[in-house]
Amino acid sequence: MTPHGAPETTLTRPRGEWALIWLGFPLAGAVLGWLLPRLAEWLVGFDWLPLPGPVELAANLPELPAAIGGAVLGIVGGVVLALMSESEYVTVTVRDDELRTVRDNRPRTVERANVDAVFVDGKDLVVVGPDAREVLRQGGDLPDRERLRAALEEHGFPWMEEDPHAEEYRRWVDGLPELSTSANALLKARAKALENDKADDAEELRSELVALDVMLRDRDGKQHFRVVR
Repeated sequence: MTPHGAPETTLTRPRGEWALIWLGFPLAGAVLGWLLPRLAEWLVGFDWLPLPGPVELAANLPELPAAIGGAVLGIVGGVVLALMSESEYVTVTVRDDELRTVRDNRPRTVERANVDAVFVDGKDLVVVGPDAREVLRQGGDLPDRERLRAALEEHGFPWMEEDPHAEEYRRWVDGLPELSTSANALLKARAKALENDKADDAEELRSELVALDVMLRDRDGKQHFRVVR
């Protein structure tokens, strides 16, 4: 338990941000949907429209039913966007003995004994163990950096302002002699997964590379690596 008596600290989305997403997105969708008939009337005069048929159909519908229908569709679209945003948010719970993240209902837990450094690398929360291996790299919509730092330090986790191994990374190109054939093959497969936006495949391949002592971070769609000796 911390000196303040709190057994754990949980970082969730701030209420103001939550309200903006769950009220703002549907409201914006409703307004845009309500204006859809007038927007369609304006657009129908342009020759460059890729799909003129649906625009002409919307422009020729009775204005009030079209506006109501558009508003309903806009609300639905706003709710879908809010759900997508919610699935990207990373809830972080810190205790004296463990760190836990949850994104899209997928929990990941690291025991304090396995933590040597915690830091934010780009859009990822990264935990490095005593042997310089990454034991967690959690991407997503993270809580505010200062809130993270305060929660981790309150529970005795070693917060770092930057990656202590940042200088060890170098960009991967196929066939590097210092990497094994297996590691190069996995990195090549992961490059293709990143190119095709297959995030789950890329994450699975990252785990396989960590098992081969190869730590990764992505920069502008390119893979950078360091090898744990």
